[in-house]
Amino acid sequence: MPLLQPPPYKPKFPLQSGHLQTIFPRLFRKVNLPPVIRRRINTPDGDFLDIDWHLAGSTRLAVIAHGLEGNSRRHYVLGMARAMVLSGWDCITYNFRGCSKEMNRRPQMYHSGDTQDINTVLQYGLNHGIYDDAALIGFSMGGNQVLKYLGENPEQVPENVTRAIGISVPCDLTSAAQQLCKKSNFIYSQYFLRSLKKKVITKNRLFPTLFPLEALSSVKNLIDFDNKYTAPLNDFKDASDYYSKASCKQFLHRIKIPTLIINAQDDPFLAPECYPIEEAQNNSYLSLQIPQYGGHVGFTDLPQEKQLWSESRAVRFLNT
Repeated sequence: MPLLQPPPYKPKFPLQSGHLQTIFPRLFRKVNLPPVIRRRINTPDGDFLDIDWHLAGSTRLAVIAHGLEGNSRRHYVLGMARAMVLSGWDCITYNFRGCSKEMNRRPQMYHSGDTQDINTVLQYGLNHGIYDDAALIGFSMGGNQVLKYLGENPEQVPENVTRAIGISVPCDLTSAAQQLCKKSNFIYSQYFLRSLKKKVITKNRLFPTLFPLEALSSVKNLIDFDNKYTAPLNDFKDASDYYSKASCKQFLHRIKIPTLIINAQDDPFLAPECYPIEEAQNNSYLSLQIPQYGGHVGFTDLPQEKQLWSESRAVRFLNT
């Protein structure tokens, strides 16, 4: 039962292409959803996180985590937040460290296996004492963080958290990194690298020893970047060690709340190892749905609907 049937979602031509599904919303979708409250909260290690709070006047809270080099104002985050608010959920969207307008204080920024910050945001929301139920929603890297958080220490997940959703999740980071480094994904890889390299230059002004600029010239892809910067900054031996320890796939069997993973079959970022079919079949709490179409964080159609298929699906799952 947890391995769900593919949905009837079938976008119009030419959006029956994983690459167009991935690119089209990024270029053309606009979502206007100003936050009701914008706050900076402190982290236990002396850093900060910038959050946006979208209010529906609810006793239910959804926390949304964005993807690699995203932020709380990306179209897919705002679209999901709008769908949640319209369906009766308050919503907190937050920026990973270094992803808001101001660089974070500490040397470490964010990585795929970090679960402390999502816990900090979740606890901040719950500590206001107005929420009976909470849900977690993660896109791509944020989805990996959400699923790892739920499975690595399930007994420490607040009892208010009753459901979770991961969308376009690279459940196996080794194969996902190799997939992104393929020639067919060169445009995406370089897009991420340009943004990451700019952050290294900014960080170099603050921590020149930890962010040597001379290493940038040898960084040709995301695996190189993780070897040179992400891994050593976060106490991993190398990129391989980082991917192995940070992947959520190994923790999925321990998830103890109803959780849905939506990974499109035509997602150009995901290798076959990123579709946790066996894990879903063996954990009654975990459901996996593999639409034929959707690309990476796409799930759009023509004309561009106000609510994407993935957003409608998330609302149905959380409100069941």
